[in-house]
Amino acid sequence: MSDIQTSLWMFTVVLRRFQNKWKSYRHRFVPWVVFNLSKNEKTLRKVTERSKDKLVPDEEVSRSLLTLFRALFRKHGFHQRHFQTPFMLQLTSEAEQVGGDPVCGQDAMLQTLGFCIERKPSTLPFAGTGVFVTKGSVPKGATVAMYPGTVYQPYEPILLQSIRNPFLFRCIDGILVDGNDKGISRMVFKSCSGRDRIGPYLTSDTSWLTDTPHNPLAVGQYVNNCSYERPANVCYQEYDLPDKFPIELRQYLPNVNYSQGTQRRLRCVVLVSLRDISAGEELFSNYYTIVH
Repeated sequence: MSDIQTSLWMFTVVLRRFQNKWKSYRHRFVPWVVFNLSKNEKTLRKVTERSKDKLVPDEEVSRSLLTLFRALFRKHGFHQRHFQTPFMLQLTSEAEQVGGDPVCGQDAMLQTLGFCIERKPSTLPFAGTGVFVTKGSVPKGATVAMYPGTVYQPYEPILLQSIRNPFLFRCIDGILVDGNDKGISRMVFKSCSGRDRIGPYLTSDTSWLTDTPHNPLAVGQYVNNCSYERPANVCYQEYDLPDKFPIELRQYLPNVNYSQGTQRRLRCVVLVSLRDISAGEELFSNYYTIVH
């Protein structure tokens, strides 16, 4: 094989790798999406104003999270008896009344929310990992997943973390959530989580960075974009954590502020079901919401 033939062969291999990578990344690449909006009308979600972005009230989201987190506490919270607060004593008493062994995260989700979700290879070509309903059924308007990651205000630095990062979620008001579980993003989240610990209390959950998150909802960054053939069955909803959210249960939150001195409430992003979803279905979202 001549040098020219070798060079052409190597160029073809590199080109094929780039094409395969681009097929899985292009839907997260903002310039590509902007220039193709008119071709993808059916895959866009449109709202008339910012306040109309919420499919369900924040109170319903809070109820779902608290119900699940209480069940998770029965599994993880018993080792904290030496510094229990009245709220924790109440949860421990509830767990003892229920009896039996503490349930795992998936069982807790099934018992409290009526369904389970898991990460699996996506049914979309070249899409990599997806999220599926594996047990039970999801009713319309249910909180199905959470988008984990470090929360950045619009004025905070995120350049280095954004390089080759397909997991940056931009909220309507410019707040960013970095859902990448690798590289610099991973180190930043773990550092901020350790910094914000209040005495014995963890205020965020780093287990979403592993293959076995304590909070089974914390896989929302792997939900793929919809297509013409597979319309969206969930949508993103921005949710600011209420000040009264129990500190004892914040250990299951997969989000943390980048800056410790942030004055506003912690921004979380949840995925809410647009219709009833059955076991075996993959979750698909609208990556882009157009506000008129």
